Amino acid sequence: MKMRTGTAITAVMLASSLSTAFAQEATQMAANEPVVLEEIIVTGTRGSQRTVFNSLSPIDVVGGSTIDSTVSSELVDALAQAIPSFNVQRLPAADGQAFVRPARLRGLSPDQTLVLVNGKRRHRSALLGSRGAQAVDLAQIPNFAIKRIEVLRDGAAAQYGSDAIAGVINVILDDQPGFQAFSQVSQYYEGDGTEYQAGAQGGWGIGQGGHVTGTVEWTKADATSRSRQRADAIAFQQSSGLQVPNPVQRWGQPDLETIRLALDSALPLGEKAEAYLFGTYGEGDGWTDFNWRNPANTSNVYKATKAFPGWNANRLYPAGFTPRFGQEDQDYSLVGGVRGNLLGDLRADLSASYGRNRIDYKMKESLNASLGPNSPTRFDAGSLIQEEKNLNLDFSYPWESGLLAGPVNIAFGGERRQEIYKVVAGDYASYAVGPGAAEGLATGSNGFPGYSPDQAGRFDQTSYAAYIDVEAPITAIWTVGLAGRYEDFSEFGHTTDGKISTRIELMEGLALRGSASTGFRAPTPAQVYSTRTSQGLDTVTLNTFTSGRLSPSNPVAQYFGAQPLKPEESTNLSAGFAYQNGDGFTATVDAYQIKLTDRFSQSASFTVTPAIRSRLIALGVPGANTFTSVSFFTNDFDTRTRGLDIVASYALPVSDGTLHLSAAYNFNQTRVTGGGLNASDTQKRLFEEGLPEHNASLSAEYRWGDFSVLAKLRYYGKWTDSSGNATGDLFQSFGSQSFVDLAGSWNVTENVTLRVGAENIFDSYPEEATFQASRGLVYSRNAPYDTDGGQYYARVEVRF
Repeated sequence: MKMRTGTAITAVMLASSLSTAFAQEATQMAANEPVVLEEIIVTGTRGSQRTVFNSLSPIDVVGGSTIDSTVSSELVDALAQAIPSFNVQRLPAADGQAFVRPARLRGLSPDQTLVLVNGKRRHRSALLGSRGAQAVDLAQIPNFAIKRIEVLRDGAAAQYGSDAIAGVINVILDDQPGFQAFSQVSQYYEGDGTEYQAGAQGGWGIGQGGHVTGTVEWTKADATSRSRQRADAIAFQQSSGLQVPNPVQRWGQPDLETIRLALDSALPLGEKAEAYLFGTYGEGDGWTDFNWRNPANTSNVYKATKAFPGWNANRLYPAGFTPRFGQEDQDYSLVGGVRGNLLGDLRADLSASYGRNRIDYKMKESLNASLGPNSPTRFDAGSLIQEEKNLNLDFSYPWESGLLAGPVNIAFGGERRQEIYKVVAGDYASYAVGPGAAEGLATGSNGFPGYSPDQAGRFDQTSYAAYIDVEAPITAIWTVGLAGRYEDFSEFGHTTDGKISTRIELMEGLALRGSASTGFRAPTPAQVYSTRTSQGLDTVTLNTFTSGRLSPSNPVAQYFGAQPLKPEESTNLSAGFAYQNGDGFTATVDAYQIKLTDRFSQSASFTVTPAIRSRLIALGVPGANTFTSVSFFTNDFDTRTRGLDIVASYALPVSDGTLHLSAAYNFNQTRVTGGGLNASDTQKRLFEEGLPEHNASLSAEYRWGDFSVLAKLRYYGKWTDSSGNATGDLFQSFGSQSFVDLAGSWNVTENVTLRVGAENIFDSYPEEATFQASRGLVYSRNAPYDTDGGQYYARVEVRF
């Protein structure tokens, strides 16, 4: 992997801090600590001393050791295993989504969950994914740097602003002194996907209550392949006598190498205040496959033309070719501020943050057919950049009214946020419309046309917000919360949202809770202004086609009905109870409903007629001469999501050790209630049934002395995918699927722990998919779980 200079400098600085940390006093780190309801939380409340049990909204707390016990190096996989209402997919051969994977809380869009780090808003990825979703790339945060994660499963836009429709994920970075490191290797039963991981963390105290903690984490993962040879490749080899690779294209995880860094620090400023600084840095480099181009039927690449007498693509790729798509990413964020008491108990927090995500796209083993013999085979396809700048001033004050059972916590503040989106053009050949285009040869780097200067640009949006958040203990057993937020956006106007929540403790250890709120998700500059040219493969003809996504402000898009984008809006209701006793048993049950209007999507595709093509060319739309269809982003449809979360845990002594049991279940059902999806029975059904409605997890861990054994069961209910058929049965239903994980740990010494285990220990696979089977795919690319089978691993951790 190509390392940037900044990474090298940061790594040297971090290595220095880690060597200092070796000298610190030893700390003890427990493995797989269960969720403790008495743990103080900071998400969903601006009061002090809130716990999971007395929170007004449902909160999951996932400990750092639980995250570290997941084989995957990506945070989304750890969350998906710990929280049944959180789903993540692997999307092979899906452009940038193979690297920035979509993750959903309660089945909603990836960008309808707000992500915080240490309570501060995290910047988005530069990628626009499925239906144009622009979400945070959680994989950029190193697992080894995380102390815990708090997941608020409730609408919270009135408290935190845009995106907090499904809930909030708050990543708390580690701030403990001492030194720890790990090394891990894993491999799938099939013998591929070997992954090496290593990381180190060092920290020490500063003054009275200050600290500096640094983390570095490195991962190198080989590709996986669950593919079979394409039938048309077999036929082509037989008819041509040429040898083609078997398989000609790979369906699986990409080759990927990453390095991630994190820093968390605080410096006391006298007795009542402190300055703080934290941030993350990451970069990665990976490759994945696109569809194989068959010389027998990929006419817009292989046909002979008058533009290039005596030449066609057979000269370059006689046995066909599989374009290789690559991504280099660089991501960093930095947050700094001062917090402390101003006057008496009035607490203030002034902070500024900057976050940036850059994705550079590249292609190899490809060509620009319209350039003929002058085409290169490697391309720089351009870059996407997302930048965000936040300025926050927050206050909180515990007001002693003398009339209520305790102090009323009053929080208020303001925020200025700026989002900047940049598109950087690729090299000329990646987007060029060459001489062969007039005769139907495909333009741009085949598989992923590059961004042209006409698509490049800088787009921004600024918003200002003010909020108030009050929690009042009406009596000793009854607490009420009220929150309101006003926010004004430069691109579309203002929003006002509110939330009311309540909690009543009926008896010691049993409390009822509920909330009602409104929320929103604001369209981003990328969604409002950017354009894109993309290529696909017709699953019937196996010929490539080119489509264009236009800005909603484009006159041609407006001709087809495009309107200025507006916010998605939500109404959230939830009700449930929390229970705990003194014998180690805890349980929560929460029902919810989320109504969403004006949901964001990509419009239907409109066929490009000769007249439309001429108009697009006149407007300077890149690649327009080869477009077969165009679309645009739009506020398209309305939905209603209803669900139920049940979480329980129990710790009890057994023989010479302790047994920790936990169970979680989520029922989540989404129905389309209006808008464009109602006009398409096929798209409506795929949207409603594309994820399981039932998800559950069970775990049992037994600890005795220096040993522990952990067993987990993950359950996914039935779901539906497209069959890929042009006629007849348009759908394929997949039954429920379960995976069993098993691991054992041994504290070899006071400072060294060895863990070995396997995920999907019985090597279970789902049913084979007919969708895109013509392209050699075996298991559905849209599966809500890993379809690569079992994998085993070994991990060594050291602590000083």
